[in-house]
Amino acid sequence: MLPATLALVDDDPEYSEFLAQHLRNQGVQVQVYNDSSDLLADNEPYRFEFYVLDLMLPGVNGTELLRILRKRNQSGVLIVSGRLGPEVFAEVIHAGADMYLTKPVTFEQVELAVRAVHRRIMTAAQVATAWKLDSHRSLLLTPDGQSVDLSPTDLLLMQCFLKAQGAVVGRDQIRELLGYPTASDSDNSLHATIYRLRRRIEKATPLAVPLQSQQKVGYQFRASLVSA
Repeated sequence: MLPATLALVDDDPEYSEFLAQHLRNQGVQVQVYNDSSDLLADNEPYRFEFYVLDLMLPGVNGTELLRILRKRNQSGVLIVSGRLGPEVFAEVIHAGADMYLTKPVTFEQVELAVRAVHRRIMTAAQVATAWKLDSHRSLLLTPDGQSVDLSPTDLLLMQCFLKAQGAVVGRDQIRELLGYPTASDSDNSLHATIYRLRRRIEKATPLAVPLQSQQKVGYQFRASLVSA
């Protein structure tokens, strides 16, 4: 997984252009800056999903540029520099870098590092905004930190939605799961069960309840749902 947009800040124009072209070939929109001041003077310097920075730059150095970026966003930042030494590594990590590579380094290695950092950030973001099902305690944990007590029936439903991972769960499957008759006259019972679960969630959080009905098909939990 690669970011859609990336700012490359390095004062070696030949290296920058070849690395930028390599990343563009992978589908990334790359903007090259040969001076940290050029990036900061951009109309929207904090819009990028990812930053690749050198440390020895005209204008503010790479570490200071990193500190400035970290005050405005939490995009991925990879440092690629010829500066060596454990103190350099500690300096950039404390400033907020996600990873540090020492030159010389191949374009493929830079790409792999960008992929790894971006994947980790995206995974963390998904977990942070996910609904979490704690089956052992019969709780649904909302993204804003609230807890929803689940009845045994509610828990069976949520476990079914967890297994479906966003797919629509058919009415017949839910009827069978809950022991309802597989006939249309059980629809009222099914509707009532779903309604009670929705109301239970609505009372716990102001967030929109992602439990949605798909007419004549079934029900769907239209949000990231993970096991706690």
